[in-house]
Amino acid sequence: MSRSPHGGGWAAIKYTLDMADRVGWLRLWKAMRSKNACKTCALGMGGQLGGMRNEAGHWPEVCKKSLQAMAADMQDGVRPEFFQRYGFAELRQFTSRELEASGRLVTPLCAAPGDTHYRPIDWNDALDRIAIKLKKTLPEQSFFYMSGRSSNEAAFLLQLFARVYGTNHVNNCSYYCHQASGVGLTQALGVGTATVTLDDVENCDLFFLIGGNPASNHPRLMRTLMTIRRRGGQVVAINPIREHGLVNFRVPSDWRSLLFGSQIAGEYVQPHIGGDIALLTGIAKCLIEQNHLDHAYIQSATEGWPEFLRGVDQTAWTEIVSASGVERKQIEHIARLYAASKNAVFAWTMGITHHLHGVDNVRMIVNLALMRGMVGRKNAGLLPIRGHSNVQGIGSMGVTPQLKQVIFDRLESVYCVRLPTFRGHDTLSCIEAAARGEMRIGVCLGGNLHGANPDAAFVESAIGRLDTVVYLNTSLNTSHARARAAETIILPVLARDEEPQATTQESMFNYVRLSDGGEARHAGPRSEVAIIAQLARLTLGGNGPIDWRDLETHSTLRRWIANTVPGYEQIAQIDGTGKEFHVAGRVFHAPTFPTPTGRARFVQVSLPNDPAPALRHSFDTTLNPAALPTNTLRLMTIRSEGQFNTVVYEEEDLYRGQDRRDIILMNAADIEQLGLTQDALVTVRSAAGELQGIHVRPFDIRAGNAAMYYPEANALVPRDADPQSRTPAFKNVLITVAPQSIAHPQPDGRVHLHLAETRASRKLNAC
Repeated sequence: MSRSPHGGGWAAIKYTLDMADRVGWLRLWKAMRSKNACKTCALGMGGQLGGMRNEAGHWPEVCKKSLQAMAADMQDGVRPEFFQRYGFAELRQFTSRELEASGRLVTPLCAAPGDTHYRPIDWNDALDRIAIKLKKTLPEQSFFYMSGRSSNEAAFLLQLFARVYGTNHVNNCSYYCHQASGVGLTQALGVGTATVTLDDVENCDLFFLIGGNPASNHPRLMRTLMTIRRRGGQVVAINPIREHGLVNFRVPSDWRSLLFGSQIAGEYVQPHIGGDIALLTGIAKCLIEQNHLDHAYIQSATEGWPEFLRGVDQTAWTEIVSASGVERKQIEHIARLYAASKNAVFAWTMGITHHLHGVDNVRMIVNLALMRGMVGRKNAGLLPIRGHSNVQGIGSMGVTPQLKQVIFDRLESVYCVRLPTFRGHDTLSCIEAAARGEMRIGVCLGGNLHGANPDAAFVESAIGRLDTVVYLNTSLNTSHARARAAETIILPVLARDEEPQATTQESMFNYVRLSDGGEARHAGPRSEVAIIAQLARLTLGGNGPIDWRDLETHSTLRRWIANTVPGYEQIAQIDGTGKEFHVAGRVFHAPTFPTPTGRARFVQVSLPNDPAPALRHSFDTTLNPAALPTNTLRLMTIRSEGQFNTVVYEEEDLYRGQDRRDIILMNAADIEQLGLTQDALVTVRSAAGELQGIHVRPFDIRAGNAAMYYPEANALVPRDADPQSRTPAFKNVLITVAPQSIAHPQPDGRVHLHLAETRASRKLNAC
């Protein structure tokens, strides 16, 4: 398979033109120019400065992710005959892309026990059914889940409703992405978000990009990285897989970059999957040995240094090189680059958090930054690169199993409500509780809970034990097809730029954007806030301390938020001023931190144990415990350039030069050692299950490691999670790869994956 030598460029421009042809040039231009925050990643584009502008006001800022999401929301509505033709058996065979491309959901749908198809129902009937079920169910047997694409207003209202109803089983999609970042940063600094602004990043001289691929997943960040390099700065990419877009990227909005390309990563380090702590420990060891430390900062602004120092000193170079897979010479070179920098920013994504030791990965990054005083100053700091456009805001609003004490106290004292105090379940724990029969109803606002979960077979079984599951979405996804309860209800919601009232979102730079909303494209969908408020009225009645009808007004919700959420006080005036703002108390330009001592904390982080011995017993009891088979690799799940989180827009992964998703990317040496060839069909097996009919593809990934596409490969991911953050380990999954003699095996309905070639031409909406 041919590979693209760069990312972005003319291919991205062609895609824009194709999207304009598909949905209409004028329609797309107006939609992209509206004053609404971008619907995809959390870089914070759009808002009151107008669409296609970043937080600094730079124009044009647009990427394929924005266009993909906008075009999806501009689809025609799903026709009624679609659900007459396609029952659950047929929907289970649809790919993620096919479900997304079926059209906008425009009417409530219901599937009662014994039904084989979804059937349209009236809005009042749908909401009454949900309210009756909630009233008949003990609150502790209910859970509420939320994606990061919704608004702050909807998030605050949902968690308020859930808690007044009586449950703390309130959680969000960050538990499957950056929860490890929040836990690690809070332990070290007292705050679990980025310590920098966009301006800080634009003006650093060294940018560490660890375990991420923004060329595919956060394309607008590539302009910032291009700018760093043009100013003479350096970008160090640390990733087991060599991503073409991180080597050379053509920024479409910059003519020089478009024509000639821009080198992004001056240094590219490829550790083993799970080798990051060893690599970072090696860098720290070099800094200590060469005395490239900020001793004054360490003494005045930190604690825990002696213990951390002893831990690094006691870690042998042989251990570091073996565990990381990186030669000492390269580690020393990266350490010298860091030692020479004046202002360094450390950024990471889910290549760091999706591990059994995800929090420790984050803590080691923080340790490295603290060694040279790079936290608590201008143009330097820490940046967890968030996914969904408002995933950080969802957490700020309290969509978490445990409210911050200050929010809890303010809600009870200011608004006279009584909130539950029992320990709530995180996202994975809710699924596990459902599997045990301890949950009766789940309410999911946005996202794709099935697609986001590890162990796909398990989550299908767990949701199947619920009495009722409720999904609020704009389009179909695999949850609707595979994760159905005895009764499943789907409620169609408005997209952000269709909301009748303004909403707000929080970027990964702690910047709150104001989105104007706009005209609805279809008559059926409703505002998320309106749906939640009506459900609250129907479930709780109108005699309590809260007037739920009043909370349908977004400006009223913003006043509640200002009164209860620390740092959000300015949101009370945003309707009148239109002034967007940074959340107070999160960006650190001085080395004073909201910890009990006011100091940042070093923490000794040991090299993680090899996961193989711990997994052998569950992986295959027939294996010799003294040795793993030669066909064993370490797997990481990845996103393609043609998708965003669980949503798959295109089968093609342009920047990796791949034309399908049922593939495994392997090092050429591993392919040769296993006696395989390109496009050979293999069975990939793990402790959780197996996938058949997978095509082998060579790629520049460190030998002994492999990559497959999420969410399809979730069937291989066990439910093992980081004990500190409860983030599942979607990375470093032990797998075996074996040739497959049958070209087209029959599906077993549980963990089989085979994307039939004929699906690419199916007309999903034509009945």
